[in-house]
Amino acid sequence: MKTITDKLKAFSLTRHSPHAAQRAPALLARALTIAGSDSGGGAGIQADLKTFSAFRVYGMSVLTAMTAQNTVGVQGVETLSPAFITAHFESVFGDIGVDAIKTGMLGTTTVIVAVAAMIVKAVLTNLVVDPVMVAKSGDHLLAENAVHALRTRLLPLALVITPNLPGAEALVGGPIRTLDEMREAARRLHALGPHWVVIKGGHGSGDTVTDLLYDGQTFVRRDSARIDTPHTHGSGCTFSAAMTACLARGQTVPEAFAAAKQYTHAAIVAAPRLGHGHGPLNHLVSPWDKPNLVKNVVDAERSYHD
Repeated sequence: MKTITDKLKAFSLTRHSPHAAQRAPALLARALTIAGSDSGGGAGIQADLKTFSAFRVYGMSVLTAMTAQNTVGVQGVETLSPAFITAHFESVFGDIGVDAIKTGMLGTTTVIVAVAAMIVKAVLTNLVVDPVMVAKSGDHLLAENAVHALRTRLLPLALVITPNLPGAEALVGGPIRTLDEMREAARRLHALGPHWVVIKGGHGSGDTVTDLLYDGQTFVRRDSARIDTPHTHGSGCTFSAAMTACLARGQTVPEAFAAAKQYTHAAIVAAPRLGHGHGPLNHLVSPWDKPNLVKNVVDAERSYHD
């Protein structure tokens, strides 16, 4: 029986065949997510692929882990081997190609090291890193000893990183409660190497959700009304996937930031209220609706069918 390494060597030869060289330019922008599977469909690669489709982007996936998960919590996690994760990536990248890529749940140090090596080898620069550490239910999705690898191996490769407040706190090693502390955390995260830093404020308090974008010199602030709902499972994955889709379509980081904010907010407002815990968003909302057009799930359905 051939090993994964043998199959990858054979596949590498097909990448350079005359047929591969004659491949026509892609008619759709292409986005790849490297993340875990959420069996409940609200987060992880499921949320990413739904978001890519909403933005009319062709979505592909590299699985890092399988979770037994629903709106109540995570009942189990099985991590895939770095060799098989690499096989996923080589298979997709070598044949279909990638315009933008995002990472989500990586789980362990060995997986982070393998993913970073793949990205370096492929010379991919449109990279969005969403440091997934804890599920909405509170279950941990990243080993404590993997935070160092994330900071030193993957963040320096990113075009943009999109931590939420708990993730940013874990990366900088201190609490983030105020807008000034968000700004200082963004400066410290930028010093780790990414070109742009987004800190998502959904886990904060108050009537307003503030997200910050920082490029090393200038801050861009975007506010939205906080929605009183438990149905926000997968909002971080959705936001980062929306940014990735926009980058794949050729938009700038500030444009992608604005579009992701608008789309995620609308998807939360129109949440279908599924499950008995933290329910998922409604990824069927249109990314191109005017802000505040979607007020509820009925508006989202009308917009979809129109």
